Amino acid sequence: MRALCTAVLGICLSMAGPLRSENLAQGEVYTFGIVPQQSASRLAKMWGPLLKELSAQTGATFLFRTTKDIPTFEACLSSGAYDVAYMNPMHYAIFSKQSDYRAIARQADKRLKGLIVARSGSGIEEIGNLDSQTIAFPSPGAFGASILTRSALSSHGVSFEPSYVKSHDSVYRAVAAGLMQAGGGVSRTLGSVDPEVRAQLSIIYETESFTPHAIAVLGEVGTEFATSVQEALIAVAQTNPDVAKGIGMRGFEMAQDTDWDDVRALGMTHEETGISRQGDVQCPSD
Repeated sequence: MRALCTAVLGICLSMAGPLRSENLAQGEVYTFGIVPQQSASRLAKMWGPLLKELSAQTGATFLFRTTKDIPTFEACLSSGAYDVAYMNPMHYAIFSKQSDYRAIARQADKRLKGLIVARSGSGIEEIGNLDSQTIAFPSPGAFGASILTRSALSSHGVSFEPSYVKSHDSVYRAVAAGLMQAGGGVSRTLGSVDPEVRAQLSIIYETESFTPHAIAVLGEVGTEFATSVQEALIAVAQTNPDVAKGIGMRGFEMAQDTDWDDVRALGMTHEETGISRQGDVQCPSD
């Protein structure tokens, strides 16, 4: 458990609310890490209302955390830097074992697909048109936007040069601007990108679907904490659906570890995923 109120970007979500759970002591402080699919400022705006509501529901304080890019976030997951984290499916498959994260919730009524997008009117209309092209991806370990799409390209015999541009938004902007012939993404981030960028993009390929991102807690914070956060997440989405809509979701449902067995069944090693191992990185800390 974290005890100081210092957050990335100087953001501290410390809104006190009525204590509705006996499992969380009022005034306790927890870090909530968000995978940086989009810019830090955009993520703070999207997730801030949800963390505010979680604070109000539990009486604890949840601090927004993210990192400059997905590989850094992966290294921070590896070191157990967050009490709670929103991570992609392959992150969970790996770090549930490596760093003892335990899933408590996931997006309701959702399966995750990877998308390949091209600039509208570019003449690129199918995956085969991308042979020998440079294609943008957020990072090697982005599950839907990179791992699934790279696998699809390879299975179709498409030779390509990957260019890793740090975030989903950066992929979409690069393709819309004509800097890249195509790029990998997912429907949630494509739907939330600036409308003028989205209008310039066409989906040319969709992958098979998998269990979506996990919201997971670090094992050391305890079962009572996990249950309290799980109940609060589901309650917030039910009583204030606009908060869930703000992060591109219709709600949350309870999750368990076996929900991600479909991802584990891919049989990919840590090295094959491209997910970063802990290295010389600066993780958000107290």
